[in-house]
Amino acid sequence: MSDATTSSAAAKTPKVRFSPQRVWTMAMATVTQLIRMKILAFLVLFCLLAVGAGFAFSVINPEQQLSLLKSVTLGALQIFSIVIGVVSTALLLPKDLEDRTLYTILSKPVPRFDYLLGKLIGVLMLIGGGLIVMDAVLSLILWMRQSLLFDEAVEHLRMEKMDSTEAVTQVREIVAKQGLTWNLHWAVWAIFLKATVVTTVALLLSSIASSTLFTIVIAFCVTIIGHGEALIREFFFTPNLSGMTGRAAALLLAAICPDLAQFDIVDSVVNGEIVPWAAVLNMTSIAAIYMTVCLFITHLVFAEKEL
Repeated sequence: MSDATTSSAAAKTPKVRFSPQRVWTMAMATVTQLIRMKILAFLVLFCLLAVGAGFAFSVINPEQQLSLLKSVTLGALQIFSIVIGVVSTALLLPKDLEDRTLYTILSKPVPRFDYLLGKLIGVLMLIGGGLIVMDAVLSLILWMRQSLLFDEAVEHLRMEKMDSTEAVTQVREIVAKQGLTWNLHWAVWAIFLKATVVTTVALLLSSIASSTLFTIVIAFCVTIIGHGEALIREFFFTPNLSGMTGRAAALLLAAICPDLAQFDIVDSVVNGEIVPWAAVLNMTSIAAIYMTVCLFITHLVFAEKEL
């Protein structure tokens, strides 16, 4: 009788379905948790220092000054968005287990997929918020800096009595090419996409491993390999493997470790090159595919994990 009663009660228990509102609540709670851990403040502080470093170098050429400013700042954003994504994700699950918050959440009941997605979105919201703030700060500084450098360059031409219309126009074009353009925002978007992929991989590793240090180390190893996949294919696969075998090995490597070089447009932006819409859409699609696959595998692993 007892077993029959239990089975009947279980059959009458409604299945908990996916809830966007529940995911949003989890995401906002994650953002609040990370802010209390001073994660965002650390990112903003470092990026402000990086912007200051961009002005610290004495370069006469206006093109070099603007290029250096973008290079230093975008490089800092790229490094620390990945660091924040990996460290935050690696700390969240173990901290929830240690504080027994996870048991409270899952007993409400909350589906494990909602929990994972909420955590991931929360981390990405924090990274995205930090990048938006720094994008706005960099845009303002770059706009002010290019105006100042243009005036200084024109004044220098006047002192040298070389301020012809052609020379001034050439300086204006150079400064405008290296100054504030939409390409800067596409570079920040590419940085966010790369951080999204790395963060999702870190979430997968965190659901498998029980050690925070292990998750962080392996996630950074995946990041390093992901940036060097082209070199690995060129020096190891191409000379030693035949056509079909080499392509199969390259696909296997890309499946295990995301090819992060596909999101590298920062150098092009620093050099003043135009980023086409097709490249932006391609990067976004690749990031969405990586994120979907990694999140699906993470759900499969986490659903079977004993807590």
